[in-house]
Amino acid sequence: MGYYDGDDYNQPKKQKGNRGGAFIAGLLGAVLGALLILFTVPALSDFGVVPEVAPEPEEESGVGNQGVVTKDISIDVTNDITSAVENAGKAVVGVINLQKTDFWAEDYGEAGAGSGVIYKKEGKQAFVVTNNHVVEGAGQIEISLNAETRVPAELVGTDPLMDLAVLKIPSESVTTVAEFGDSDTLKPGEPAIAIGNPLGFLEGTVTQGIISNPERSFPVDTDQNGTIDWNADVIQTDASINPGNSGGALINISGQLVGINSMKIAQSSVEGIGFSIPINIAAPIISDLESYGEVRRPEIGIGTKSLSEIPTYHWSESLKLPKDIDYGVVVMSVFPTSSADQAGLKELDVITAMDGNEIKNSIELRKFLYTKKKIGDSVKLTIYREGTKEEVDLKLAQQQRS
Repeated sequence: MGYYDGDDYNQPKKQKGNRGGAFIAGLLGAVLGALLILFTVPALSDFGVVPEVAPEPEEESGVGNQGVVTKDISIDVTNDITSAVENAGKAVVGVINLQKTDFWAEDYGEAGAGSGVIYKKEGKQAFVVTNNHVVEGAGQIEISLNAETRVPAELVGTDPLMDLAVLKIPSESVTTVAEFGDSDTLKPGEPAIAIGNPLGFLEGTVTQGIISNPERSFPVDTDQNGTIDWNADVIQTDASINPGNSGGALINISGQLVGINSMKIAQSSVEGIGFSIPINIAAPIISDLESYGEVRRPEIGIGTKSLSEIPTYHWSESLKLPKDIDYGVVVMSVFPTSSADQAGLKELDVITAMDGNEIKNSIELRKFLYTKKKIGDSVKLTIYREGTKEEVDLKLAQQQRS
């Protein structure tokens, strides 16, 4: 019986008399082969030759059940936006409007919620600015500093015209106050970050966008009677502003407060249009509310109606206006002992200018007074009386609250 040595098929057949020698040779070959494997495999491993045996998975951090190896790498995600939010985020709080459910109820229930911004800490008190409509009708007000801490708030003052209100809270839990920025320097396209309390319970929500328009004028009906009372100068942004964000902060990339979020156009076809009250306009209102509980504004002492609201028939027949005068403010009444009364203004006088600035309607008259004049200032009115152009000087008094 013969055998093959490797792949060589041309070896001669061994004789039967050599069977013993073949057995010994085979035995020695097996022993030598075993010894060769024993000493050679570790040496091959040292030279990078991997035996065909599945190795155990290398133990590293992050090894899961599937054998996926992840490195323990710490990534720094700090950027300008996170830094801005870190600077201002804790100054933004929730504002809870509590009202009685009915006249006979003893307890107050949550009637609504919005946002507010802590802008000042002084001794044992801190001050919060929010929207007037957030706290309107409240029997009690609470401030939510975080998910675990609520404190009672005292209403200091409100201004429906500008939709602002100031509240006062204990300062012991207040750690951060907002820094006012300069809203007059805002540019279209620069980053804008809104922080607030959307839906009344998602405290500290941050949304990012841009300044869409820093000087948008928006008509406002403050008394909800269907007549526009005021053209509010607002910042338009596409940062997401949802119900509950009212009264919250609009900050710039430096974390400075540049606006108080006030409203959003809520239509199904409209997306990314929100508005904020510029902080440069809000600041003097906030100061007055904090100091006096109201906004002290100058007034002339008249009841008015825009000429555009008067039928054109009366322009020439009743008011006797020249044909080239198609704008102005009609004096409908003069308050007794007022500045207007003392200066001799009369009913049906038509005001067309103030200090040489054209006044087209009642909104422009009010805006000129509130933004360009102070209590005690003098103003020169250009009027038409019975078709004759005249000028009247008067000294502005403090507006009397109705």
